[in-house]
Amino acid sequence: MDLGLSPDERELQAYSRAFADRVVRPRAAAIDRDEQYPWDIVKALAEAGFLGMTMPKALGGQDRSFLEAVLVIEEMAKACTVTARIVVETNMGAISTVMAYGTDAQKQLAARLVLAGDKPAICITEPEAGSDATAMTTRADRRGDRYVINGKKHWITGGGVSKLHLIFARVFDEKGQELGIGGFLAVRQENEKAAKGLNVTRRENTMGLRGMPESELVFENLEVPADMVVMPPSGFRRGFADLMTAYNSQRVGAGTVAMGIAAGALEHALEYAKTRAQFGRPIGEFQGLQWMLADMQTQLTASRLMLYAAARSRGAGSAFPDPMLAAQAKIFASEAAIKIVQDALQIFGASGYSRELPLERMARDVRMFTIGGGTAQVLRTLVASRMLGWKLPQTRDGYAHKTPIRDAAE
Repeated sequence: MDLGLSPDERELQAYSRAFADRVVRPRAAAIDRDEQYPWDIVKALAEAGFLGMTMPKALGGQDRSFLEAVLVIEEMAKACTVTARIVVETNMGAISTVMAYGTDAQKQLAARLVLAGDKPAICITEPEAGSDATAMTTRADRRGDRYVINGKKHWITGGGVSKLHLIFARVFDEKGQELGIGGFLAVRQENEKAAKGLNVTRRENTMGLRGMPESELVFENLEVPADMVVMPPSGFRRGFADLMTAYNSQRVGAGTVAMGIAAGALEHALEYAKTRAQFGRPIGEFQGLQWMLADMQTQLTASRLMLYAAARSRGAGSAFPDPMLAAQAKIFASEAAIKIVQDALQIFGASGYSRELPLERMARDVRMFTIGGGTAQVLRTLVASRMLGWKLPQTRDGYAHKTPIRDAAE
């Protein structure tokens, strides 16, 4: 099927597929079983040029598009979800925020770390501030030429293995006046478990994605130089919304990982339907399974088209994909992926339920993607608010009346 890819994009796709089959797939089961971050895979990804692809060439990147990153992410996700997540977060999310709003020194720092194999951690979620990110209580107090950060974050992807951290906190000036919410770059020291004041206190026991730590971080008088504040032009008061636009790229990346898992599961199911015989014939000859396969392929194609469209929307004056397209693509792709993986497992029957095949791992991994990076329900609210042109109750103060978005921004 022609999805409008250029010859160069198809070449990158083929290169990524060959790399995933040769290097990533043989390690995927062990990464899940041992629950260890795959530093050997990170090294191979760096050598293959898959880290920092979307960064400018002047910083050592390749100036590749988000669509090109999506092509790589899909091929990695077919083989190993953790590897795909590493590619997402070294090309989208926190790193794209720094590339869009950081100073030259901040960009150089981030680029150096990513190209050396670091997966930046974006630190937003707190125990009482998940979907409602503005309810965060972590604070950064100005003290002369630096900020002192105190608070707690949890479900931080990469906590304990990441060096670069983009920490979101409520900002207070030296008089104690709150200025808004800002982003702060902090780096764990090279040969220490943590920077002074940046403590990894607990790792979550997760259902899937077991090779990627999800951790609790506690900041205790963490000192961050003032020149490590990531400051959009709109400043602290309005800049949080700009910083959060990084999630538009993160959402495209997360949706692509889900879609890639589904694509991998369908490939397994299709081959099995051709070769598994029951009642004297391949099971693919039975109409019930044919219709399952047809629905799986239809959902997969629709997911791929939506994600490609969202990825292509980056540009035209924006450093990030269109928020409406990104939200719709993540909703559809993540929910479709769960169904596709479950149907693939069903086609295998008891064998699919066995840990001898990757399908049970895929079923555990794929479940994360209607949750992380914006739940399917919150993203539906985002889509509806754009459709209606309103600030809905979850995104404004008070419930008494509908406020047009254009008025709320004034």
